[in-house]
Amino acid sequence: MNLKQLEAFVHVAEGESFSKAAKELFLTQPTVSAHIAGLEKELNARLFVRNTKEVKLSEEGKLLYDSAKQIVALQKKIEKTFLENEKKEEHCITIAASTIPAQYLLPEILVKFNEKYPNEQFKVIETDSAKVVEEVLNHTVDIGFTGTVIDKKHCKYVPFYQDELIIIAPNNEKFRKLQETSSDTRWILQEPLIMREEGSGTRKEAEKQLKKSGVEIGRLNIVASMENQEAIKKSVSSGMGVSIISRLAAEEEIAEGAILGFPLTKEDGKRDINVVYNRSFQLSHLAEKFVKTVKEIYRQRAQCLQKVGE
Repeated sequence: MNLKQLEAFVHVAEGESFSKAAKELFLTQPTVSAHIAGLEKELNARLFVRNTKEVKLSEEGKLLYDSAKQIVALQKKIEKTFLENEKKEEHCITIAASTIPAQYLLPEILVKFNEKYPNEQFKVIETDSAKVVEEVLNHTVDIGFTGTVIDKKHCKYVPFYQDELIIIAPNNEKFRKLQETSSDTRWILQEPLIMREEGSGTRKEAEKQLKKSGVEIGRLNIVASMENQEAIKKSVSSGMGVSIISRLAAEEEIAEGAILGFPLTKEDGKRDINVVYNRSFQLSHLAEKFVKTVKEIYRQRAQCLQKVGE
């Protein structure tokens, strides 16, 4: 019997759900099931009565519950006592984030988290999505933020924000007329195109959505690849070509009239921005608090937008 098994048992008992317990513990559902199975085998007892609709404590499970809850509470009390005495440098979350979340979403998240936990520190690395996932896989960072999902065995992606990709173009007569008359994205094949660098989540998602719209990626006239968003926007506004970037990154320049914005697809060019972590490692309590804060911020935002739309 170990603490992880008892913790899983208490969470399943209180939430009456294996999946809910898995989310709360930042584990996979099979891992939670394995913890419970191991505990039942060791105690030679059936702890839950399961059916297709619910999970309830068995009589033997009820006997275990109070003691298990006390042990888990004592564990957390001990951890809290010693965590409060840790050196300041140990109160640090390491984060790798791709460009869009790093520049346009993470600042607000850090402010909100700092309001709740003022003594904690952050180390933020800005890089492309591919490298973010690599850092997460290597466990050299606690948490990552990406604008695309790169399938890796040990990565858990939690979508928390919907971004939109758009085409940006110079604000001149040609493109103003195109904005009024064209609803087809294929015109992009006739224009010099500035793309984000290889490994960028924006680039990967843009290529996916263009393919869905019937645009052949091999026929794109890519004249430059750039890492820097500001350089891309300035190059577009000066007439070098068009580009595909996040609406978040282009809102200010579109409002000022420096560039024009076009839908990327006939439907919508939405993509998820994700928090990603390595599910092979238990998140620290500080990292768990951070992920929960991210979810809270954007759950509240989604509720506000829903109310506005009603």
